[in-house]
Amino acid sequence: MDKNTIIGFILIAGILVGFSLLTRPSQEEMAERQRINDSIALAHQLEQEAQQLSLQLASAQATAEATATDSAALREQIRATYGALAISAEGEAKEVVLENSRLRLTFTTKGGYMQRAELKEYKAYGDSVNNLSLFRGDESNMAFTLVTANNRILSTSELYFEPLQPNPQNLIMRLHTDMEGSWLDFVYTLHEDDYMLHFSIQAHNMQHVLAQNINSLEMQWHQLIPQQERGRKFEERYSVLQYMLAGGEQERMSESKHDSQRESARVKWIGYKDQFFSTVLIADESFASSEFESTPQDKLSRYIKEYRTRTTVDFDITGKKETGFRFFMGPNNYNLLKAYDHDAIDGQELHLQELVLQGWRIIIWINQIFSFPVFDWLMRTGWHIGIVILLMTLIIKLIILPFVFASYRSSAKMRVLKPQIDAINAKFPAEKMAERQQAMMQLYSRAGVSPMSGCVPMLFQMPILMAMFWFFPTAIELRGQSLWWAEDLSAYDAILTWGYNIPFLGDHISLFCLIMTIANIAYTTITMQQQTMDPSMKMMRWMMYLMPVMFLFIFNDYAAGLSYYYTLSLAITILQTMIFRWSIDDKKLLAQMEANAKKKANSPHKPTFMERLQKMQQEQQRMARENAKAQQKRMR
Repeated sequence: MDKNTIIGFILIAGILVGFSLLTRPSQEEMAERQRINDSIALAHQLEQEAQQLSLQLASAQATAEATATDSAALREQIRATYGALAISAEGEAKEVVLENSRLRLTFTTKGGYMQRAELKEYKAYGDSVNNLSLFRGDESNMAFTLVTANNRILSTSELYFEPLQPNPQNLIMRLHTDMEGSWLDFVYTLHEDDYMLHFSIQAHNMQHVLAQNINSLEMQWHQLIPQQERGRKFEERYSVLQYMLAGGEQERMSESKHDSQRESARVKWIGYKDQFFSTVLIADESFASSEFESTPQDKLSRYIKEYRTRTTVDFDITGKKETGFRFFMGPNNYNLLKAYDHDAIDGQELHLQELVLQGWRIIIWINQIFSFPVFDWLMRTGWHIGIVILLMTLIIKLIILPFVFASYRSSAKMRVLKPQIDAINAKFPAEKMAERQQAMMQLYSRAGVSPMSGCVPMLFQMPILMAMFWFFPTAIELRGQSLWWAEDLSAYDAILTWGYNIPFLGDHISLFCLIMTIANIAYTTITMQQQTMDPSMKMMRWMMYLMPVMFLFIFNDYAAGLSYYYTLSLAITILQTMIFRWSIDDKKLLAQMEANAKKKANSPHKPTFMERLQKMQQEQQRMARENAKAQQKRMR
């Protein structure tokens, strides 16, 4: 690039810069231009807002016109669907409360049913503030099916009731209709100091509102059973849907799996039972054509079971006769439940005490005659629950003391005969078992001893032990009662827990159960020292020690009160055994047995059982020898 070209570019640049400086607007001109631009932008914004407002007004006007049209159509649809009950198709769900010293019941105006039931005297496990709730909110629902005069099928759960409370003990949930003088009442009456709620359905001139051919109502009752106790395993085991037929026979659904049942016979009451509490619906007359369903809930759920019932009840559409029920909502206390039959006419007893599991037939008899009355009598003394169980254990031990002493005395007789038994075993080897048994029978007969005499007294004790096995896990009196380290004697008393499940043991160790196992091993050791067991039967000896260890796995999840009772029982039994050992001298006992044998040999007497058994055995051996000889002759 030459010199002239460079000069030319510089001149052009200078001209452009100078021109831009000369034509740049002043500050006033720039401010005016900015104002004009802002005014234009504002005008555009106002125009857009006006357009948007206009659209909104048009939309609102169209919506209002459509709403008016839809509202009229909706009213016509409601009228067509609900008939004379259309007035009760809309409303607001409100809560109304009835309560006495034991119950606090909450009702909802939508459906007119009981939405929550609280027991004032009890708390759920882990909650020391709030009352125990049998159900609340959506956990329970009860509805009746209504067929209208225009053949529409409605549920009372969809309708709104008006609450009327003439006094603190009564509540009327009224279902209004469009017809004057026609309504349906749900009447609830709760008396003071009672777990029973009276419930009736009363119609007032409903023959023009409902279908003329109605003579019954279908009822649907649903309830979820929440976990209330520490030990879920036993709460699941004792939670069951149970009902009683009008004839008195009781039926139970499965406790462990899903179960459904159709009952064609009339049913008197239906019980939704937990381990310690129940909600029972009792018909004044009876239920008919019932269907029941019980469903266990997931282990991680806060619920134990889900119960459902579909049934029918008699209903008078004219209102001349009410449909009556009673609700029992309370503890599974045997004496409390039995008291509801004190004034009952023969054949009309409710037998609600059957909600408390009592075991098998002979076990039931023992618990009804002994366990429940004695335990209730001791509880009324006001003593601590630990002392009450101790006293009950002592009473039981005094009752079975004669049997225990007879069993120990029989074992002592077998023990002093051990040298003679060993001599017989040495004289007759195993190949000559028949001769050995015959010699044993002769020895037992002379000594006046029966090997079974020690077992028979123990058989008399077993029903009592089994009765206690059934009694303590169902005794609500133990619930929430503490003893030493155990916070609740109705549940297990874990002293050590871990975060995983060990098969047959669980995720914890219960201290009372551990102490019971140790006491059982100690008692087994003492018992083994008193017995004359064949040294060759080592496996049997190991089995005797294995059983107490198995009890640790069996009872680890059981109520601490049961393990405490068994521990006390074993401790007293060990003490009795020590006293018996001190009071019975083996030498004197042997001398007495020999003297009795000589006296019996020198005097005529009726054959004893052992002598008859020995004679029968000798006769069998004689016949066997004769048969063998006859067989040999035929072979020749």
